[in-house]
Amino acid sequence: MSYHVWMEAARLRTLPASFVPVLTGASLAWHDGLFRAPATLTALACAVLIQVGTNFANDYFDFIKGADRTDRVGFQRASATGSIAPKRMLSAALGSFSLAFLLGLYLVWLSGWPIFMIGILSITAGVLYTGGPFPLAYNGLGDLFVFLFFGVAAVSGTYYVNALSWSIPSLWASVAVGALSVMILVTNNYRDVHTDRRAGKNTLVVLLGERFARWQYLVLALIAFAIPPHFHIRESYDATVLLPMLLLPWAMFLVMRFWRESDKHRFNAILVRTAQLMTLFGILFCGGILLSSAGV
Repeated sequence: MSYHVWMEAARLRTLPASFVPVLTGASLAWHDGLFRAPATLTALACAVLIQVGTNFANDYFDFIKGADRTDRVGFQRASATGSIAPKRMLSAALGSFSLAFLLGLYLVWLSGWPIFMIGILSITAGVLYTGGPFPLAYNGLGDLFVFLFFGVAAVSGTYYVNALSWSIPSLWASVAVGALSVMILVTNNYRDVHTDRRAGKNTLVVLLGERFARWQYLVLALIAFAIPPHFHIRESYDATVLLPMLLLPWAMFLVMRFWRESDKHRFNAILVRTAQLMTLFGILFCGGILLSSAGV
């Protein structure tokens, strides 16, 4: 079977939602002189595995529930097209989650039971996102799931496995990262609103409407870009932490495109650009934090 089919099923274009939170938490730990490379690398591997496992599980459960139809606007899914047998997709999801669990035991050994609980909840939520009797994504809770686990838990958890303590700045940073992650999801759900509605997949866009989604995308962008000034003004970080503000014009361009675009097929490109925005925001934010720690 083609390697490229599995890479497409892993949805690599959305992986910034897993590595940006870890890099952010690690940068904050470095700033505080508490960085531990083995813990950070293991946390990064676990985060990527959990997201890939979640993506594989989504591919499987959305196909089983009939949400991935042949008339879908978004990128084609492997189970729906027959490129990968559904049972193999489910096995791959369980394999990814299992490997994340095993690697996570090292973090538990380093950091204790709080990380065990975060890991178990993250894996469980990854399965229940589209699986189980009350799938989160089918009941308007997908956005909250992404914000909590790809924002708060990932950033704060990464800081914790490095520092062995919690941090208020890591919580604030997780707000920006979580908001950017949800922007990716909102774009995905806005694109798929019509097929999701027919399949009974009640995302927030389906429940509250497309106008709500446009406002949600805008507000999330504003929240994300409010965090670097907070770090500079309230947390006393150097002005280098403001580097992500260079991306604000691009973010506003994406907001305007989101608001004005009527062709759902073109939201594939907006989704990719939103993921790229999160990647660059994360790089500049982490770079600004590291430069601040160096007193530049």
